[in-house]
Amino acid sequence: MKKSLIALAVLAASGAAMAQSSVTLFGIVDTGFAYVDNASGNDSVYGLSTSGNATSRLGFRGVEDLGGGLKAGFWLEGEIFGDDGNSKGFNFQRESTVRLSGNFGEVRLGREQTPSYRKTSSYDLFGQAGIGQFMGWSDWGTNSDFQTRVSTADASNIRASNIVSYYTPNFSGFTGGLGYGFDEQVSGKNGRYVGGFVAYDNGPLSIAVSYDQRELLGSVGPVATAVPFTGSRDTLTVGASYNLNVVKLSTILQQSKYKIDGAGSEKFNAYALGASAPLGAGEVKLQYALYDQKAIDSKAHQISLGYVHNLSKRTALYGTVAYLKNKDDSNLGLAAKNLGSNLTGPGAGENQTGVQLGIRHSF
Repeated sequence: MKKSLIALAVLAASGAAMAQSSVTLFGIVDTGFAYVDNASGNDSVYGLSTSGNATSRLGFRGVEDLGGGLKAGFWLEGEIFGDDGNSKGFNFQRESTVRLSGNFGEVRLGREQTPSYRKTSSYDLFGQAGIGQFMGWSDWGTNSDFQTRVSTADASNIRASNIVSYYTPNFSGFTGGLGYGFDEQVSGKNGRYVGGFVAYDNGPLSIAVSYDQRELLGSVGPVATAVPFTGSRDTLTVGASYNLNVVKLSTILQQSKYKIDGAGSEKFNAYALGASAPLGAGEVKLQYALYDQKAIDSKAHQISLGYVHNLSKRTALYGTVAYLKNKDDSNLGLAAKNLGSNLTGPGAGENQTGVQLGIRHSF
């Protein structure tokens, strides 16, 4: 009898512990047909690609209730490629963090999207995926008068490794986040990141401002005679949206400045203006983007039209068409992920058109 009571007590205790912890497997598989003209040497590229509407991913997240409003958690997430099954292997470079949260907010340690990018990128109507996406967070350092070849990983400031991040609670619609990514260098500070955002969300209005800086190390000049340089990339972004119910308006204003030590600076401005509206069982969206590459005195215009049709809460069909017009020395290309190995910019001053049709399933 005593043994039975002890066994029941152990089961009850373990059940209580399990009730306080949870682990969730989640993901998205997004695969579709893609076509891009004038992709390489005036040739077209077509076939299957991935992440046309949302980035395909596989992840694990968990949380443990420590009591008193304190919670511990983790998040492991890696990108998957629906078209070829991750031929180069799977990793957790999208996110790998451990977290502690409470009434004070949340602290995260590891690798993740930078706080500055996480909030202001949400104003891109195409969700930073597919050929329609706003491309302001490009690595502009590879497209400049200095012919800069940046060797720092994550030079686009989208993600950072070795980062400590803090996110505030919601104060009557106001939120904020800060992050510091360690360079972990014996000398110098190549790769170090610091940045954050402040935002206000209240009913139909949402607005956010972010700023970040990443220290860079690269080379300047022709390959044969290139010389090393040190410097930084500073990016200021303002994003806003307003929901009128029948239509939602969204905008992004951004400036990225490359400061090359002893050699001045270069600016790249990017702007987006879009509108989305419910249509049937889905949503139609239209977005215009301007990329003013002052460093090379060139511009590019992008217009994107898309429709997402929801078959259920987890499954949707989508279609996107985008047109990119490069002017002068601009050589930007549409982002059709994993569409062969020949997808490049169309050439300086050349134009490019792309189409994507696919299916997205989340779990």
